[in-house]
Order: sequence, then structure tokens, then C-alpha cells
Amino acid sequence: MAGGDGSAAPPPGWGLDLPDLSAPFAGRMEALAQDALNLVRENGAIAVPLTFLLAFAESLAFVSLLVPATVILVGLGALVGAGAVEFLPVWIAAATGAILGDAISYWFGWRFKGHVATMWPLSKTPELLPRAEAFFRRWGIAGVFFGRFLGPMRATVPLAAGISAMPLLRFKLATIASAFVWSAVMLAPGAFGAALLF
Repeated sequence: MAGGDGSAAPPPGWGLDLPDLSAPFAGRMEALAQDALNLVRENGAIAVPLTFLLAFAESLAFVSLLVPATVILVGLGALVGAGAVEFLPVWIAAATGAILGDAISYWFGWRFKGHVATMWPLSKTPELLPRAEAFFRRWGIAGVFFGRFLGPMRATVPLAAGISAMPLLRFKLATIASAFVWSAVMLAPGAFGAALLF
């Protein structure tokens, strides 16, 4: 079913009803993802820093909406599976990048409270932050952990945790654990999928 502007409507029952910010950039984002993967394929030495930066961008509240990091991370997993790069350093780089992105998002929320909603690009999608805050209020520490696995919530739940002044130790425990699980989930299908099939 298409929306009034011709865009595809989300499946009923998903409950997020978020605007598709990537639609105007889809072609450019796909090309960017392919270029990044080709660069890593040709020069494996950049896999670790690139993975760190992508996971950081994917987890940073103000950048996550603009970077096709998930697609590239899954593609990096395929390069691991092909033997172009090693799993362990890429996995650690993805987890630490995600942790740093969450930490900065938490700090922004803690420091600026509700004023973060007026900062770009959150000001262009005003429904994101209230949804993340409601998700965090309902699920608390579990919301920080599982929010990482929900695209629109990945970078905004740490922001909501900071706004709510979640105790820092609890936040760190949830974000570190989720970052290592999430990065493995992003990389594993490509890295180990072929081996499991044969």
C-alpha cells in the first residue's frame, strides 16, 4: 500500500510509523555502501578503522539517520567469510564504535535534556525522541540493551537514557553487552553463513 506521496506504507502493526528518511538518498547510499565494501576488499587494512567509524556513526544519535552503516557492516561480514578480513578485530572494532556512539548520545541527553529535540536532524523527525523516551521508560535497562536491535531506536534510546539520567553503571552494562551481541549479529551472517550451509 502506498502513502499519499507514493511512498510505501510500513506494514500494519509495526507501531513505529517513522518517515523514510533514506528514500531520496537510496541510490547514493547504495553506491556509498558498495564503494566502501570495494575499498575494504582492495585494502583489508582499513577494515578495522572503517568498521569502528561505521558502528560509531550508526550509534550516534545525530548521525545514525544519515549513514548506511548496517548494510556495510553486513557486507563486511561477507568479506570476513570470504577471507578478506579477520572476524575478531572487525567484531571488536564494531562493538567499541557502537559503545562510543552510545556514550556520546547518552552524554548529549544528560547534558542538554529536552533541548536535544531542537537539534538537527532530530528537529526534522520530532516523533523519534518521544518514542525513544516512552520505550526507555517502559523497558529501562532492557530497553537500552534491546533498543540497539531496533533501527530507529538504536541511537535515540541512549539519548533518552541520558535525558532520564539513568545511572551510568547500569547504562554502561547494558550498552557494552548489547554492542558486542549486536556487532556479532551484524557480522555473523556473512562471516559464518556460507560455512554453515556447506
